[in-house]
Amino acid sequence: MGRDGAKELRLMRERGALTIAQDEESSVVYGMPGEAIRLGGARCVLAPDAIAAAVRHQLEGCSGLGETPGASMYPARAAGAAAG
Repeated sequence: MGRDGAKELRLMRERGALTIAQDEESSVVYGMPGEAIRLGGARCVLAPDAIAAAVRHQLEGCSGLGETPGASMYPARAAGAAAG
């Protein structure tokens, strides 16, 4: 259970995305998060409150910089866009 989503999460991580899976202790159904962790797709494994804090932390880097949310999470892509 959850293998398709876990494979896609791993591909996202391989392409530089911040990927987060919910921890087992707080999960009602651990299928997809567990599979994502097993396949190496999750960079972080966190409880829901910590997930919200991690996303908020990433987005705060964009505040006041004229960037779109998420742009600072992909520095290689942003550098390529500026050069091209």
